Amino acid sequence: MSIFHEDDARPFDVVLLGRIAIDFNPAYTDQVQEDFKPLKDVHVFEKFVGGSPANIAVGLAHHGLKAGFFAKVSDDQFGDYVTEYFERAGIDVSHITRATGGEKLGLTFTEMLSPSESNILMYRNGIADLQLSVDDIDEEYIAQAKALLVSGTALAASPSREAALKAVMLARRVGTPVIFDIDYRAYNWTSLDEISIYYAAVAREATVIMGSREEFDLTERLIAPHMSDEESAAYWQGQHAQIVVIKHGMEGSTAYTADGGRYAIRPFPVTARKGFGGGDGYAAGFLYGLFQGWDVLRCLEFGSAEASMMVRANNCSDALPTPQEVQSFIDEEKRQYGEMVAQA
Repeated sequence: MSIFHEDDARPFDVVLLGRIAIDFNPAYTDQVQEDFKPLKDVHVFEKFVGGSPANIAVGLAHHGLKAGFFAKVSDDQFGDYVTEYFERAGIDVSHITRATGGEKLGLTFTEMLSPSESNILMYRNGIADLQLSVDDIDEEYIAQAKALLVSGTALAASPSREAALKAVMLARRVGTPVIFDIDYRAYNWTSLDEISIYYAAVAREATVIMGSREEFDLTERLIAPHMSDEESAAYWQGQHAQIVVIKHGMEGSTAYTADGGRYAIRPFPVTARKGFGGGDGYAAGFLYGLFQGWDVLRCLEFGSAEASMMVRANNCSDALPTPQEVQSFIDEEKRQYGEMVAQA
C-alpha cells in the first residue's frame, strides 16, 4: 500500500520531530551481566541513545531509508554524543540545534525486574527537547520529505508544542503526509484536557496514526469518550487518516484502512529482556513496509516481528535490526511455531 510520495526530488523519506534522550540500561555484556534486579541494586549501566522518535529514526536508517530530524539537544558532551551517533547512522542532523538556556537531555534509567516486569525512572526537568521553537521549523525541509513524523511527547509543553503544530500545518501546505505516533508519556503533561486538545489537533491532520488503546482514549477524551477501536478508526478516517493502527500490547494490534480494510496481528513469541522499546521497532518496521508498497498485513507482520526483537534486546537503539535480520527472525519463528504464528 503506497501512501507516501514517490517523488525522487524529495531526498528524505521521513523527517521526524520530537525528543532525543539518553538511556542508561543495566549492563548485559560478555564482561558484565546485571541480571533481573531492582534498580537500586544495579551497579553497572550501558549508555544508549533513546527517546521514541530518535529510536524510530535509527530503525528507519538501519532499514536503508533516509531520515532527517527536528530536535533540540543539550549544548554539552551528551549533545555531542547523540548528534554524532545520528551522523554515524546516516541521519541528517542539519536541523538538530543546541538549547541555549542550559537545558539538558532527558535521562532514562531502566529497571528490569523480570521478563514481564520493567520500569523506567526519568529525569526531565529543564529539558532540552521541549525547547524546540517555531523558529526551528523550516518549511523547505518539510517539503523535501516524503512524510513528516510527529511524536506526541513534543506536544507536552511550549515552545515545543507550537513548533510541532507549525510543522504539521506546513506539511499540509506543502503536501507532505503526516505520521502521528501518539507516544504518550505522563511526564511534562499538566492536564488530561491538554493532552486531548493537542493530540487531537495533530491527529486530525495525520495520514497515519499509531497508538495504543490508552493513547487513543486520551486523544478522544474531549471528542467522544470510550470509543471502540472501530469507532476510533472511522472517526479519524473521517478527518484525513488513511491508516489507523491501534495496539493492545500482548493481545496484538490492528490496522484499519480508509477503504474499509481491517488487518490484525499478534506478537511473535520471545523471551523478553524488557517491557519497552517494542513500539519503536514496531513503528520502524511498519513504516518501512509502507515505503516498500507492501500490503498492510505484511507491514504489520514486519512491525510486530521487529517489536518482538526489540523487547528481547538490552537496548532500544543499537539493537534495531536490518530488514534482512527481521526477515530471518520471521522465517525462524514460523519454522518453530508455524506459518500463521503471528496472524490473529
